[in-house]
Amino acid sequence: MSAYETFVPVNLLTGFLGSGKTTLLQRLLAAPQMDGTAVLINEFGEVGLDHLLLEHLDEETVILQSGCVCCTIRDDLSRAIRELLDKAEKGTIPPFDRLVIETTGLADPTPVVSTLMADPVLRHHVRLGNVVTTVDALNAERHLAENPESVKQVAVADRLVLTKTDICDEDTAARARAVLKPLNPSAPLIEAASDEIDPDLLLGHDLVEPRSKSAEVQRWLSRDALSAHSHGSETDPNRHDLNRHDRGIQAFALTFDKPLDWTAFGFWLTMLLHAHGDRVLRVKGILNVPDMETPVVIHGVQQVVHPPIHLERWPDADRRSRLVFIVRDLDRALIERSLATFNRLAKPGRRAA
Repeated sequence: MSAYETFVPVNLLTGFLGSGKTTLLQRLLAAPQMDGTAVLINEFGEVGLDHLLLEHLDEETVILQSGCVCCTIRDDLSRAIRELLDKAEKGTIPPFDRLVIETTGLADPTPVVSTLMADPVLRHHVRLGNVVTTVDALNAERHLAENPESVKQVAVADRLVLTKTDICDEDTAARARAVLKPLNPSAPLIEAASDEIDPDLLLGHDLVEPRSKSAEVQRWLSRDALSAHSHGSETDPNRHDLNRHDRGIQAFALTFDKPLDWTAFGFWLTMLLHAHGDRVLRVKGILNVPDMETPVVIHGVQQVVHPPIHLERWPDADRRSRLVFIVRDLDRALIERSLATFNRLAKPGRRAA
């Protein structure tokens, strides 16, 4: 196990205004699996957790009946997380092994991701877990058509939770599902009204967790999910265009029969994100690297790329390198051409770090 895998996972709970983040958080906190969880919220008064409060420790921190620590974010996010870690180390609050941050409804989740990776203290103590995005089925089409924040929240999610299907007709719910899938085909879609809300699935089974990372890779590399929603290049007459709600977003997968040189790939990805990072919303990949029997997994959110993960075994019989992209206003053909150029210039035999 690498040191990175032992860091406290930080899970983001995001979603547009009125999409049910608070209700989902309440349901999660009531589960016994949430013991040892710390929660950061933007405005404590908006969360409505009064019936769960057990003991006030200071002006901003409380202990919930579930054993979770709840703290409001009043100022800088980095400071709030550092203070929470410091309190746990000093014994002021119970130790925690998971952190959940609930963002505001208008928040872009990517700055939070950048904060976790860029802060000189946090980057040695925490890592990104899952991004969980709630979507209101009643208003999904309108919100995604009118609010770019909502589109981005969906596109960067690891888990999508569709809410309010119990108070809308089936046609409306079906249209919401149809809008969401092309925007993020590899994210599991959980329906809050009918599906079990499993804290382990939403917050525990992330790409870095040793017990589940292989299964998680299988989930987002699912050929069924990708083939159903992949899109060709702009000149492909068979391309299935996303509807008007996409804001230029498309998801697609690239597959490579030959191993990818690690150094060349690293240079290519760095240059791609430097030039187009604001338009590469999510990138995930499993790579066959020369002279390595097991694969390397990479994942990133916009300009932030997380440390590579080495799997103990291939998740399936397919040994090809596969990359999954979710991009906005960026031509798939450009990505394919640039990577092909780097591959032609690559020297064989260089391994992943």
